[in-house]
Amino acid sequence: MKKNKFLMLLTIVLFFQLSCKEAANDKATFKTEPNTSENEAAPYNLDEQYFNSTIDGKEAKLFWISNDGIKVAITNYGGRIVGLWVNDINGNSTDVVVGLDSAKKFKESTEPYFGAIIGRVGNRIAKGKFTLNGKEYNIPTNNGDNTLHGGPDGFHNVVWNAEKTDAHTLELTYTSQDMEMGFPGNLKVKVTYNATSDQGLKIEYEATTDEITPVNLTNHAFFNLNGEGSGTILNHVVQFNADKYTPVDSGLIPTGKLESVKGTPFDFTTPHTIGDRIETINQQLTNGQGYDHNFVLKGTKENGMNYVGSITGDRSQIKMEVYTEEPGIQFYSGNFMQSKNTFKSGAKDDYRTAFALETQHFPDAPNHPQFPSIMLSPKDTYHTVSVYKFSINK
Repeated sequence: MKKNKFLMLLTIVLFFQLSCKEAANDKATFKTEPNTSENEAAPYNLDEQYFNSTIDGKEAKLFWISNDGIKVAITNYGGRIVGLWVNDINGNSTDVVVGLDSAKKFKESTEPYFGAIIGRVGNRIAKGKFTLNGKEYNIPTNNGDNTLHGGPDGFHNVVWNAEKTDAHTLELTYTSQDMEMGFPGNLKVKVTYNATSDQGLKIEYEATTDEITPVNLTNHAFFNLNGEGSGTILNHVVQFNADKYTPVDSGLIPTGKLESVKGTPFDFTTPHTIGDRIETINQQLTNGQGYDHNFVLKGTKENGMNYVGSITGDRSQIKMEVYTEEPGIQFYSGNFMQSKNTFKSGAKDDYRTAFALETQHFPDAPNHPQFPSIMLSPKDTYHTVSVYKFSINK
C-alpha cells in the first residue's frame, strides 16, 4: 500500500514538473515569436509590439509586404525599410537591408537615416541656404555648416500615414506644412513601396505643392548583400553606368563641376570591388573619407528607366540592380559607421559593413543653376520611380 502511494505521489510530482516545463517553454516561445498576424515567421523575431508606438501624437507600426522571392518589413516611422529578405546562392533567406528592431531604437539611433525616406531635399544644401524668387531661405544645419537630408526634422523623423492596399503594396502619405524646416509651401507627399513578382522593390514618389519649393526625395536604405551583420562590404563587386561624378569640397558640397571618372578611383564603368581603390591617395576620397559622392548617370535605358548598374555580394552572390528616373546616384560606403548601434540581428553597425545607393537629383542643386533643377511649382506634379531588383549572379 505504501509502495502504491509512493508511486502515485511520484507520478503526480513528475506530471507537475513536466507541466511546468511545458508552460515555461510555451511562455518562452510567446516572448520570442513575432506578435504579428501578417507574418507568422518573421525573421529575427521582429515583433510588432516594439514598433507600436506613439511618436509626436501619431501611431507608428510595422508593416510587411511580399511577393515571389522577396519579403520587406517597413515602419511608417520615417517610412523606414527595416529589413528586406531574398534568397542567396544556396537558397538561404538573407536580409540585405540593415535595420533596428524597434521604433524607439530608430528614434534614438546615432545614425538617423537607416532605411528612411529622405526629404524635402535629399543630400546637402550648402550653409543651409538657398535663394528663390529673390528671397533667401534658411534651413537648419545638421551636418557641420550644412543641411543634410532635409534638416534635423526631415521626413526621416515623421510618422507617415500608412495604408497597405494589398499583400505587395504599402502607401505612405505625409503633408509637410509651409515653412516646415524652413522650406516654403505646403507639400503633399505620397511614397509607395511595392514588392514586385520579379524580386524587386519598387519605390514611387509623388508630391504636389501650393508654392514653388525644392523637392528631391530618396530612400536611405543601408545594404549588405551578404546579409546584415556579415561583416565588411569592401569585397562587394560594383559596376555603374556613370562616366562622370560631382566632386566635392571638404564639407561634401559639390564644386559645381562634372568630372570624368576615367583614370580615377571613381571609375566603376568596369567591375571593381568597393575596397579595390578606396584607400588610394586621392583628395576626393579624403574629402569623403571614402565614397560619399554623386555619380552622373549616362542615361543607359532599360525598361524605360536609367539603368544605374549593379552591386553583387561576394559571398551570397546576391546581385542588386538599380533602375531610376533620376539623373544621379549617391554612393556611400559606410564611412561614418561607428559600432554605436545594434542591428536587429544582434550585430553592431561596424565601420563599412553597409553601403547606400540613393537615387537622386544632384546635391546642393538650388545653389547650382547648371545642375538639373529640383524646383517644384504648383502647376506641376513631382513624380519619380526607382527600382531595386535582386537576383543570383551567374
